[in-house]
Amino acid sequence: MKRIRRTHSAAFKTKIALESLKEDRTIAELASEYKVHPNQITKWKKHLQEHMADIFTSGYGKDENDTVISSLYEEIGRLKVELDYLKKRV
Repeated sequence: MKRIRRTHSAAFKTKIALESLKEDRTIAELASEYKVHPNQITKWKKHLQEHMADIFTSGYGKDENDTVISSLYEEIGRLKVELDYLKKRV
């Protein structure tokens, strides 16, 4: 029987890693509850601990949507100028 590899979302991984950081329950308890291997939880926890400082870097909150939105505003401005010009000519 061939096993299918499961993929987990980033939100799911973060949720479990944060719960493991709280240390209210053991990693074994979390593993049985969420049906993942304890080593995987340990790996996610370590990754979270190593990259928590990245949350507070200067690039926090910026993403690709900001560049898309700014380019759309530029295009709107350009089209408005063209429209005003054409209205004056008619």
